[in-house]
Amino acid sequence: MFENKNVLVAGGAGLIGRQLISLLLNEGANVSVVDLKKINIDNVHQAHLDLTIYDNCLEACRDMDYVFNLLCAKGSPKAMKERPASHFDPMVLFNTNLLRAAKACNVEKYLYASTLGVYAPADLFFEDDVWKTFPSANDRFAGWAKRMGELQAEAYKIQYNWDHISIVRPANTYGPYDDFDSDGSMVVPSLIKRILSGHEEIVVWGDGSNIRDFIHSKDVARGMMLVIKKSPGPCQPVNLGSGMGYTIKELVNVILRYVEKKPKIVWDTNRITGDKIRVLDTTRAMALGFKPAISLEEGIGDLVGWYTRNNADSAQRKRDRK
Repeated sequence: MFENKNVLVAGGAGLIGRQLISLLLNEGANVSVVDLKKINIDNVHQAHLDLTIYDNCLEACRDMDYVFNLLCAKGSPKAMKERPASHFDPMVLFNTNLLRAAKACNVEKYLYASTLGVYAPADLFFEDDVWKTFPSANDRFAGWAKRMGELQAEAYKIQYNWDHISIVRPANTYGPYDDFDSDGSMVVPSLIKRILSGHEEIVVWGDGSNIRDFIHSKDVARGMMLVIKKSPGPCQPVNLGSGMGYTIKELVNVILRYVEKKPKIVWDTNRITGDKIRVLDTTRAMALGFKPAISLEEGIGDLVGWYTRNNADSAQRKRDRK
């Protein structure tokens, strides 16, 4: 399906985008990436364009057969609470302008990466429940911004009969090239960085009982390609997750198994921790033939090794520059 097709990966320098690029190249696609972060991947054309601007989106989508919109403004519950406009504004502009441009350029297929942040608190997240509820207060701004992208897709289907759009909602995604450095880092990279910091004691927010559905970025990329290939229905969202819940305490213990110098973990029950449980129902994805191939144990082990190697390489480069 992808052989000799021109494919745009918007947001391709992120943890999902890099996995997706590799899979697309393996299937013979001609891959172009738009991202302000630089990547160095052979046989991939990269443009550094601000996709909050419509004319730049038109330039990016020109002559493309398929477009994957992976653009997002990620942030922790703390970052979302303190800087909501910094996440809301770019996401609304990314969504609106890129889809408009894709339609104007007669793109054959378009995939929109939404988020589990569109869901209201529940024991299990079902795709068709979203519009019966409101996003969690912990994801109010990001959740509504992503919901607007989904609603725009439905509007195009109704008014223009443009039914080339697939929607996926990934669970808590982790993997290489995640954001380990900002104060908006998500739970997996944040914990790995702090646990490997060398400190004898680290503080983790909450009591460790919050439950999350974790999925490796390569599995998300595989799921995206499967969804766009099988097209379950125009604008019909598909959850991409493991369908299983792990407590933060279980996650910490998995990370600790791959660390030689284990710090003491102090649980701060007075800090922001987000919703109590966030697990995706994956029945719809499984009906398409999707099943994650990478277990949490395997994925975290590989990621700790990746982070250790890259952190060491980065430190060496800094020493060499002195």
